Parts: sequence; C-alpha cells; structure tokens
Amino acid sequence: MLARTHGYAGFSYAESAESLDISKATIHHHFPTKEDLGVALIEAYAARYAAALSLNDGAILLESPDHGLRKLSLEGSSQSWGCLCGVMAGERDILPQRLQQGIAQFFGRHLVWLQHAVESGIANGTLRGEMHPASQAKLILSALEGAALLGRLFGSKGRV
Repeated sequence: MLARTHGYAGFSYAESAESLDISKATIHHHFPTKEDLGVALIEAYAARYAAALSLNDGAILLESPDHGLRKLSLEGSSQSWGCLCGVMAGERDILPQRLQQGIAQFFGRHLVWLQHAVESGIANGTLRGEMHPASQAKLILSALEGAALLGRLFGSKGRV
C-alpha cells in the first residue's frame, strides 16, 4: 500500500511493480497513466469502505453503526497505513482533477453514512442530539482522520 504510506506523489510505477513482484509494463498495460492508477486505487478503496459500511445495498448498520468503521480504521492503524483518501487529500493541490473529485466523493459518501448513523443514534436514544447530525458527522470524521495521522506519527502502539 505505497499510496497509503507515501501518498500519490511518493510512489512510482517502479516501486509498485517491485512491491507486487510484477513488471512495470504490466502496470502500464492496465493503467496507462499514474492518474489512471490513482483513480483505480481510490475507486477500489471506496468500494471496500462501502461494502464494510453496508452502503452498497443502502442498508445502514443500525445495530452497531461504528463496527465496520472501527474495523477499517484499526486495520490501517495496525499496519501504520493512513486512510488512502486522507493521505491523498493532504496532497490536493498537486493532484489531477479526477483524483480530487474521487476523494471528495469518498468523503461525501462517508459523511452521509455517518450522518445517517448519528440520526439513527439520536432516534434510538444512544446519542444526544445537542449538535446537528451533519456537524456531528464532520466532527467524527475529523477525529478519525486526525487519529489516523497521529497513529502514523506515533506508530501503532503510539501515545494517542
């Protein structure tokens, strides 16, 4: 997961080919440009998140909305990986437009899911409704992304 550890600017076809034990030509065959590879990485990452959060079939995890999210967050932290879209979001100004759009869509869907989870929690009494659900969703997402950054900084057994 070079992109999750080094960011978009910090990985190359050569490093990717070496880590996968394939030729650079094989990568170029499937992804003619680095932008194409970056878009595919974001799409695959977003699909994995959607599946874990049950977004593919429109079902929100009402019984335990944080279970899939916690599992995904812990997986990356245990490997000292950042959130792919979080790492790339930090590079926004140097990214091609298609990657910027993919990252914005990823976080947009994530915020919608979190807002629904917060609304469900307020409705069933497990969360207080002192803050608007959309604001709570942004706060949760910010905390998760911040924790991922600090986890990378301090290591998986860090002080956070």
